[in-house]
Amino acid sequence: MSVLSARALVKRYRMGEVDVVALRGVDVDLFDGELVVLLGASGSGKSTLLNILGGLDVCTSGRVDYRGVELTGADEDDLTWYRRRHVGFVFQFYNLLPSLTARENVALVTEIAENPMEPEEALELVGLGDRLDHFPAQLSGGEQQRVAVARAVAKRPDVLLCDEPTGALDFQTGVRVLSAIERVNRELGTATVIITHNAPIAAIANRVITLADGLVASTQAATGPRASAEELRW
Repeated sequence: MSVLSARALVKRYRMGEVDVVALRGVDVDLFDGELVVLLGASGSGKSTLLNILGGLDVCTSGRVDYRGVELTGADEDDLTWYRRRHVGFVFQFYNLLPSLTARENVALVTEIAENPMEPEEALELVGLGDRLDHFPAQLSGGEQQRVAVARAVAKRPDVLLCDEPTGALDFQTGVRVLSAIERVNRELGTATVIITHNAPIAAIANRVITLADGLVASTQAATGPRASAEELRW
């Protein structure tokens, strides 16, 4: 059974007097332990799809199931519980609290989770075991993003959703962040989706889904071993 299953997803927005259709009938499945890269040009519907899968937004029509339980039509309390219990998010910008250390930023999540890691364990997982008591201003951009990854995975989510996690980073720094995400996927078995516009990143995926104009244009499974982030060039 899939962790997440979406069928015939449609999402319409009203902008002034114009209807914008972000998704036009998307079918997607996400399975335990796999790493999926979601490719597509700006405006193709990638972030909208990710937000619906993560319970941050709702579809206009269609259906989303989490482990066979329908999320479509869930009220805000149920969606909050789903996000808190089962989903980790990593965004392009780090959203760390500047007055808190790396350890304290991660602890914000572990204090409300049911079976969390210790903040120190989560930070060690992303290679920051020696930066526990540094404030965001004392960390590089890549280190801040790895704190954000640690914060997302410290509650042991079933699903990790990453929206352009390397978009604000240079190449070498982006590789370090992708390596941290790979390690989480490999060691925790967390089903992981990475949105990116950098096609070469697809080499680290088990499966690549390409969106175009709100539709799934193609789905391609890896035919050999996944590349590591250190092998990437973009």
